[in-house]
Amino acid sequence: MSEKIDLSNYVPSEEEEFMNVNQRAYFRTKLVAWRNDILREARETLDHLAEESANHPDLADRASSETDRAIELRARDRQRKLISKIDAALQRIEDGTYGYCEETGEPIGLKRLDARPIATLSIEAQERHERREKVYRDE
Repeated sequence: MSEKIDLSNYVPSEEEEFMNVNQRAYFRTKLVAWRNDILREARETLDHLAEESANHPDLADRASSETDRAIELRARDRQRKLISKIDAALQRIEDGTYGYCEETGEPIGLKRLDARPIATLSIEAQERHERREKVYRDE
């Protein structure tokens, strides 16, 4: 489903129907751009790691390089998980469930989605979830 809509000046508004064609196209474009940025950064990380894989004769240089490599790989793993969440959000756009809270079925809210396009819970549901997590963590 390829919607050709000029989104260059479009800003989703509470005044229009929630998750109409324009809003879905807006969030799809935003998610795809975010995903492409992450993939580009991952490619740059891989290129950098390949360049850095030179054998360092100095022990301190080697230790520093290994630490940098571990940090980059950890960041890459977080990015991989984020891409999975972006893909899930894109799938929700396709199946018509994007923008609705998994817990309550209510609209998540455009401001929250604009700030965190992979959100699956409304602010209220997210706060309840975090309070429950805190209770279990504190026990």
